[in-house]
Amino acid sequence: MVTPLRLPTETIAALDAVVAFATAADARELDDAAGLDAAVGGMLYSGARTHDDAEAREVRDVVPSLLAMWDAERDDVPALANAILRTADAAPQLVRHDGLDWHLHAIDAERPFAERIAVETAIAFVDLIRLEETERCKRCAAPDCGLPMLDLSRNRSRRFCSTACQSRVNVAAYRARAR
Repeated sequence: MVTPLRLPTETIAALDAVVAFATAADARELDDAAGLDAAVGGMLYSGARTHDDAEAREVRDVVPSLLAMWDAERDDVPALANAILRTADAAPQLVRHDGLDWHLHAIDAERPFAERIAVETAIAFVDLIRLEETERCKRCAAPDCGLPMLDLSRNRSRRFCSTACQSRVNVAAYRARAR
């Protein structure tokens, strides 16, 4: 399925996962298996999982490479994505499973979870580059936040990762004007 923004559902799911993993890593919630399981929640990842602390640390350790693609300029993303795909010996294949229609998997479902996350994210960035939509990967504009956020608004105008950040900035601006 392709969204109104022309992005495949699995692309949005992979990018949403980057946001979730980065947020969890920032809060030190990826230090153990329970934290990783909570972060994964209802994500679309299929395949093997070990559900142990080592797996959580591997996912935590892959987050910086995902954020490197998130923060890179459009012309710099291909080298980062290609490096991940090359390292994993990615072999893209169309698959259908778990009630999902045909979609792309570039790595075997039995490979380590962190490696699959990195490859799925690299494939998502391939889609973003081809559709000229990399600017949808932003950082929260709240001065005390800076977490990654995916802007799926029609006009790319979203500035904050949450209503809490938006409210803090608006309240601070109101108080500054009231002085």
